[in-house]
Amino acid sequence: MQKLILISSILFLISCTGKGQNTKKTAMNDSTKINRTEEEWKKILTPEQYHVLREKGTDRPFTGKYYLNKEKGMYACAACGNELFTSDMKFDSDCGWPSFDKEIAGDKIIKKKDYSFGMVRTEILCAKCGSHLGHLFDDGPTLTGMRYCVNSTSVDFKKK
Repeated sequence: MQKLILISSILFLISCTGKGQNTKKTAMNDSTKINRTEEEWKKILTPEQYHVLREKGTDRPFTGKYYLNKEKGMYACAACGNELFTSDMKFDSDCGWPSFDKEIAGDKIIKKKDYSFGMVRTEILCAKCGSHLGHLFDDGPTLTGMRYCVNSTSVDFKKK
């Protein structure tokens, strides 16, 4: 009987603390950095998400689920839920990927030089989990002059 009570107590504590669960998202306003091993990311993300978010892959142009999305809402990192862009920041750049002219304030995105494929670009990464989002260019047609070119696979959309 004591063993049963002990096991029940342990299971209860585990369920209350969230330990042992593979939770994909965190609270949107939580700024705690997320440090997971690549094995943990592989368990949480789909193979396509893992390729884009963790291996710096890219969606094929003009195919992403959010490329032509016109609904009002919020775009958040698909790996951790960090809110990155609003639909008001999105514009049609006709480049083949969702494009935004700015990011949500609060250092939500890290900008890093990317020298891959013989080019010099600015890679954008989620500041919370370090996942690859896309690239930033200074050729945007809006007042900011910026174009955050983002993979649909890198973000989730929450309709307003």
